[in-house]
Amino acid sequence: MAGAFEGVRIVGAGQAPYAKRGDKSVQRLMYEAGGAALADAGLSWGAVDGLAVSCFLLPPDNAPTVAEHLGIEARFLFQGLYGGASGIIGMAHAARAIRDGACDVALVLAADAFDVAAHNETLDRFNGSIKEYMSPQGFGGANGMFALHTRLYMERHGAEPEDFGRFCIALRENALRNPNALFKTPLTMADYLGAKPIADPLRLYDCVMPCAGGDAVVLASERTAARLGGPSVRILAAEEIHNYPANDPYAVPGGWTGLSDRLYGRAGVAPAQMDFAQLYDDYPVMACVQMEGLGLCATGRAHEFLRSTDITTRGTLPINTGGGQLSAGQAGASGGMIGVYEAAAQLLGRAGERQLDCRLGLVSGYGMVAYGRGLCSSAAILERVQ
Repeated sequence: MAGAFEGVRIVGAGQAPYAKRGDKSVQRLMYEAGGAALADAGLSWGAVDGLAVSCFLLPPDNAPTVAEHLGIEARFLFQGLYGGASGIIGMAHAARAIRDGACDVALVLAADAFDVAAHNETLDRFNGSIKEYMSPQGFGGANGMFALHTRLYMERHGAEPEDFGRFCIALRENALRNPNALFKTPLTMADYLGAKPIADPLRLYDCVMPCAGGDAVVLASERTAARLGGPSVRILAAEEIHNYPANDPYAVPGGWTGLSDRLYGRAGVAPAQMDFAQLYDDYPVMACVQMEGLGLCATGRAHEFLRSTDITTRGTLPINTGGGQLSAGQAGASGGMIGVYEAAAQLLGRAGERQLDCRLGLVSGYGMVAYGRGLCSSAAILERVQ
């Protein structure tokens, strides 16, 4: 089943600079991220004939107007509507388009120009569920919602605040090797536990920093990749699932248990073979849910896994090697692309001081929070081409 994306390669990865505040438009951020990815691949803008784009702040513009702005004569377009799951889903759709001959080079990118105020304003009208029923009741944003999930996880499985702290501290250590991460100083357990409360039991460092930025990868046909002559990456499998489980808004907030078997079966590999994982880390508890749903540890045991496993770039299973959203920043829809970028950069050998010795990697996405949980989950397994 690993042939679902046969003939397609990831050949480049790039980012726009992350900033806590900025005056760049989302179109400019897309141009910078896409240009960096194309330069990394050794391709020009004129080579691109496919575009997959995700951006919360894009309307009233859309994928066709982005193509116009970037000068892309596109034979394939995709616009991600799945929040932080969109990056992986867009990559998979673009790969299928290349496989089927619909285009030859596809740019998969996401960008947003958020600060804290713009982020909160967007959340109040994020979708009909929130706008009509939650915001009028004093909806406190995602922090309040995921505080409830964190509390439930702690009570159900015995996790302690220090367990989530270990995750945040490890990601901060990874971020210190990433020049594009917003946070530049080490984080200690005393810092973590002493940080101001946000929504009990969440503290400051459990919550992402909204920011401006962009991320992109370049996909190309195997023929084009061979002509470039550089390293490339295969997509062994990519899966998505939405509203899982249906009609149960109080279930554990994620669909990875519903896609995991298909993902590994189609890739022909097992969780234990992963050299790294890039998880969607809007909150530490969601990384725990992903570790369990994707088979990296047993259900309800992610906190114990974090106690016994080094997840830094020096460790046995590095997680979010660039610092993830919790230490690099959450650039809106690029929160779902930062893991895709980091996975591609690692496997292409372009990760600088944080570079791993790696061949297989896992990346996951999550998004579109409505009634108490994210509706969209995605994951992919990538392999460096020898």
